[in-house]
Amino acid sequence: MLTIGCHLSSSKGYLHMGKEAVSIGANTFQFFTRNPRGSKAKPIDETDVAAFLEFCREAGIEKILAHAPYTLNPCSKDAHTREFAKITMEDDLKRMEYTPGNCYNFHPGSHTGQGAEEGIRQIAGMLNEILRPEQTTTVLLETMAGKGTEIGRSFEELAAILEQVELKDHMGVCLDTCHVYDAGYDIVRDLDGVLREFDRTVGLSNLKAIHINDSKNPFASHKDRHEKIGEGSLGLETFVNLIRHPLLAGLPFYLETPNELEGYAGEIAMLKERTR
Repeated sequence: MLTIGCHLSSSKGYLHMGKEAVSIGANTFQFFTRNPRGSKAKPIDETDVAAFLEFCREAGIEKILAHAPYTLNPCSKDAHTREFAKITMEDDLKRMEYTPGNCYNFHPGSHTGQGAEEGIRQIAGMLNEILRPEQTTTVLLETMAGKGTEIGRSFEELAAILEQVELKDHMGVCLDTCHVYDAGYDIVRDLDGVLREFDRTVGLSNLKAIHINDSKNPFASHKDRHEKIGEGSLGLETFVNLIRHPLLAGLPFYLETPNELEGYAGEIAMLKERTR
């Protein structure tokens, strides 16, 4: 069965997100743990969480994905910025345990002139400080488009972070289709080759989720601007091939296209129909 969802607002709580997801034909969803451009997080409503978990059992929602705020940069040359990222992510992981067994995704960050090797060391160092053996949440590194000094523009950079993390069984990768295409991985013309390269460097066993986004920009542009499915440079058939690919069977797919609920519903219905 296809596991597919989109990004939903968490402002009205977990149960509301679950019901919204089902209303548009989704059986999973992604959400921000807190304001994506800030630092504040709403207090956890345990009654809402309990109702949500019961709703998930009834509705068949098995895996959700939390997304860290965009403002976090665990490999900044500024120590205060790195500390803010650490404190925020540590708090997020504690909050994630209210909905156990799910995933938490973050952008690795930008090394801001320190160099990729130092950035990778700082990201892994932070993860080694905040990961706990008893946690049930899997933390995902997101593949990036390679703007400026972003870490995660190559599979090798992600592999280097994972190699330095001590609790490797609590880690994974989220592959973003717009980002990898913009970074120079041609999933349009050579999806099999890109997946072989990912397996060789990172390992397909570490791939836990996929963001499905078309791109407003051409191949290897390093721009990172999402487009609606089938309206960008990747094209609809690329997403059909992704969802149908046997090496990706069973993975959850999350839309982050520039849409409101009605648009997401249309994309979900279209992808379900094209991949039956």
